[in-house]
Amino acid sequence: MHLIPGNSGILFFGTYPKDEFIMLLFAPSPHLTDSIPHDEHFLEHIEKGWQTDLTNFVQYGVPKLVFAFLLAFLFETIVAFFVKRLHKRADHLVGNAQRSAQLRTMAATLRATSYAVIGFYLLTQILGAIGVSLGPFIASAGVIGLGISFGAQSIFKDMLTGIFILIENQYSVGDTIRIAGLTGIVEDLSLRVTKLRDADGTVYIVPNSQITTVSNLSRDFAVGVLNVSVDAREDPDRVMKVLKDLATLVRKDEAFKDIVIDDPTILGVDKISGYEVIYPINVRVMVNQRDGVMRELRRRILLAFSKEKIAFGSSNSTLIVQNPSLANRPKPPEPETPPTATATK
Repeated sequence: MHLIPGNSGILFFGTYPKDEFIMLLFAPSPHLTDSIPHDEHFLEHIEKGWQTDLTNFVQYGVPKLVFAFLLAFLFETIVAFFVKRLHKRADHLVGNAQRSAQLRTMAATLRATSYAVIGFYLLTQILGAIGVSLGPFIASAGVIGLGISFGAQSIFKDMLTGIFILIENQYSVGDTIRIAGLTGIVEDLSLRVTKLRDADGTVYIVPNSQITTVSNLSRDFAVGVLNVSVDAREDPDRVMKVLKDLATLVRKDEAFKDIVIDDPTILGVDKISGYEVIYPINVRVMVNQRDGVMRELRRRILLAFSKEKIAFGSSNSTLIVQNPSLANRPKPPEPETPPTATATK
């Protein structure tokens, strides 16, 4: 008596020889054999399908990939050319280490950004060529990019403005600038922020997106303007000659001959206010060297005006006018002092 599996999956007992029992035990189920097609051309269909896919890939995918790689190679060559130019220009700036560092930073940023764009482009082209649907991928990337753009909008704007600041060389580390209503010396410059330190030692961190106008006080040269106030009763020609001689002596001084880069200019009478006359002096000096020259010029003006008896002007002068008729009138006689009685004994 043996346990025999039936066709309907029901087990029953029967009497079979041992060999037949083993064959029946390991015989495949009819439900499984029904799912396998009995078409003798099954392998041929698979081969034809693969051949069709391969033909389509060679006919359409390969040219697309070749064009994508050629375009990426052309773009990479252009980027490499500009990066090489930036590095070469940075190498020539031997005396300006800060500007050289800026150019190298800009070159590295350009190369990294370009390679990221090229890699993403090639990835999409390869996936499209092998038949991967790019719709869900692009849609997901678009949603993620939209969320990032809303959340990090100011950061992108900061970095974009920082790139243009570096490219256009609007200012460098060590320059005295005025941005966003603040004036100070640039201590650090990155793609996102600019750090300023004012005369009080306060450090300001300004996002680059907040910079709309840049006033660079350290570009090429600086002009010092000193307005000298002189009494209006002084001879203008004499005053201008004294000021001219003083400014020329400062220009020829050993301590300032390499700082003052042009002859000082006395513009003449610039303003008259009551008994005050303004004589401006313009001195062109090296960048960030104006204060020392102005202090020395003020010191020499004080000494020269004291020596030449030239009076300084005052905006709060008080003028006293006396009537001539009252001045010529004789003084009234002083009242007589009554005699003092002396007592006699």
